[in-house]
Amino acid sequence: MLLENKLRYTLIRNPDDESQCHWNRSEKRRWFFTLFFGTCMLYSTRTTLPLVIPSLVAEKNWSKSYSGTLLSSFFWGYTTTQIAAGYLSDKFGGERVIFIASLFWSIITMAMPNIIEISSYFPSFSLAFIVFFRVVHGLSQGFHFASMVSVTSNNLSVTDRTNFFSLLTSGAALGTLITGCFGTFILDYFGWTFVFQVIGFIALSWSLLLRYYTMSNGRQRIINISSELCIKNCGQNEEVPWLQILRSGRVWTCIVTQACEMNCFLTLLSWLPTYFNENFPYKKSYLVNMLPWVSVLFFTIVAKSLTDRLIAQKFKLTNVRKLVQSICFIAQNLSLLIVMNTKNFTLALTSMCICIGVLGFHNSSLMVNPQDLSPSYSGSVFGLMNTFGSTCGFLGTYLAGHILELTQNWNAVFNIIIFINSIGLLIFSAFGSAEAIT
Repeated sequence: MLLENKLRYTLIRNPDDESQCHWNRSEKRRWFFTLFFGTCMLYSTRTTLPLVIPSLVAEKNWSKSYSGTLLSSFFWGYTTTQIAAGYLSDKFGGERVIFIASLFWSIITMAMPNIIEISSYFPSFSLAFIVFFRVVHGLSQGFHFASMVSVTSNNLSVTDRTNFFSLLTSGAALGTLITGCFGTFILDYFGWTFVFQVIGFIALSWSLLLRYYTMSNGRQRIINISSELCIKNCGQNEEVPWLQILRSGRVWTCIVTQACEMNCFLTLLSWLPTYFNENFPYKKSYLVNMLPWVSVLFFTIVAKSLTDRLIAQKFKLTNVRKLVQSICFIAQNLSLLIVMNTKNFTLALTSMCICIGVLGFHNSSLMVNPQDLSPSYSGSVFGLMNTFGSTCGFLGTYLAGHILELTQNWNAVFNIIIFINSIGLLIFSAFGSAEAIT
């Protein structure tokens, strides 16, 4: 990226004060709410298809294998752009990358009813036609988190990054909650087509807000600094040290653990509405689509408070990361064991709320680990980590559809999740680290 373009997005007011490279309070507040709402809309659009899939199955007579292919095809695209997203964001600025990508995923969400209807005119290619656009949807959404990591890492101090990013990622829960609550209302009263159109329109509106409000304010900054000092402070004109990153056992521990956690989260994200629809068909669907994601917000606050307290008491950061992530894995496994052995709706829903909710602990531990390991190239490390994580999420979602088609047994799906979670727990507890490698 040319230096003059990079200066548009980098605030350095006083060459003698390195802290001035970071956002001031007003900028921090403006970017927080913009990125938080963007993460909300990212997940709100992502979860529209899982929400309406029971209605589509009833209307279109789709099989579970067909549904599983559609649900998982999103991750075919999502996994392929993670590394590129981190690299491009570190090199050219995550703000621009987030904006351009958001135009694609918001417009595709709005157009999805038309895509599904057009596919019905070509029965032999209907699945491939929808899958193509689901893949593109995933491709565009794959840029968001890696770009957001890059933006926050470059504009926040080390002490601010963990809290700021973990709170931003909790927007995923709020976005899913928006779809679960508001989307369920639209689905019940107006039909599944309006779910895509309304949520897609809101997402597109956010993209324009990002472009014409937050980013435009950033370009109006007054910058007074030499080129040499800017390059030194920003550190983004250097090539990413891929060899050093790929040789690091700490990075691979982070990658494998993320893959284990994403298998659990993304499989449940995709199949949770179907599970409750089949096992408790007469219960209120809005409870299932709303309460698990409310719990994520609650557990995010609990995890943040626990992390802050442990760090304030001078606990080693590596041990804090391990403890918080271990709580996530253990709580998820125990919750799934309860779900597997109950026929009571209230107990099953409560357990699933805990299982989904403790993602808040994951957001305060492993999700910020790339910023611990490589503050200067956190976007690239996060992209690498999330590539493998999303691949496991795709495989888990796809495999779940085939298992359910063959066995009609949800416990088989949950047992696989518990086994993979246990692997992640052991690996991160033994080899996890928060010590920087670059």
